[in-house]
Amino acid sequence: MAATIGRDSGRACLHVVGNSDRRTLEGLVQATTTPGAMLNTDEWRAYGRVSELGRGHVTVNHGAGEWARDDDGDGVREVHVNTMEGTWTGLRNFLRPFRGVSKWHLAGYVAIFEWANNLKRVTDDFMRRLLRSPRSTELESWVVSYAD
Repeated sequence: MAATIGRDSGRACLHVVGNSDRRTLEGLVQATTTPGAMLNTDEWRAYGRVSELGRGHVTVNHGAGEWARDDDGDGVREVHVNTMEGTWTGLRNFLRPFRGVSKWHLAGYVAIFEWANNLKRVTDDFMRRLLRSPRSTELESWVVSYAD
């Protein structure tokens, strides 16, 4: 699995990948981020050259017990990968009730989780569209005309 999440937008792009080598991760970085974006990662060696792709890059060193860092001295630890770690936890919890997912269907389950994760607000209109049900006023007029 590999993913990117917009720090400002919160929008996630999750991908099932065969491996997490430099070539794969750099391809995903190019496909899902814009030049000039700042990437926060751990120190996995495959991220070592992403700054050459026109993106900023900062790391946290989990091996040394570092989980977040305040680089600009404003008291906010802005260098972290907690958003991504939380998303992986969410995906794991989403998949847990299925008690095992075939690798043939994993991408579909991940896509459903990504969609739900990116959906920030479930509105009545959204639910009507999802369930293809008429608006309440349309339903009331149908019930009245059917009863007559």
